[in-house]
Amino acid sequence: MKRKFRLTNATDFKRVRRFGKSYAHPLVVLVISPNELQISRFGVSVSKALGNAVQRNRVKRQLREIIRTELVQASSGWDAVVIARSKLAQASFSEIHDALDDLLVKAGLLNSKTI
Repeated sequence: MKRKFRLTNATDFKRVRRFGKSYAHPLVVLVISPNELQISRFGVSVSKALGNAVQRNRVKRQLREIIRTELVQASSGWDAVVIARSKLAQASFSEIHDALDDLLVKAGLLNSKTI
């Protein structure tokens, strides 16, 4: 995922977490908040409770890859934070992809599910 599509500032993460609307799934939580840009930006948050650094970085790479593939179809003008839950470390890539797709459709960032 290119840097311009990422949330990088702690203040942006805090704003989205505080004022955004959240959508929950057993594997991930999606929090969205409107921004005043022509693009949507995504941030990934993984707690130390998920595992060691290797596991956390693997989960972050998987989530960023899924977001990168869905970015083409995503609505513009949103900031989103994807928060990993502890069960995500044991989930397969396809399960993570389906969970994130479900949340993006539920939040209205994607028009329909991809195949």
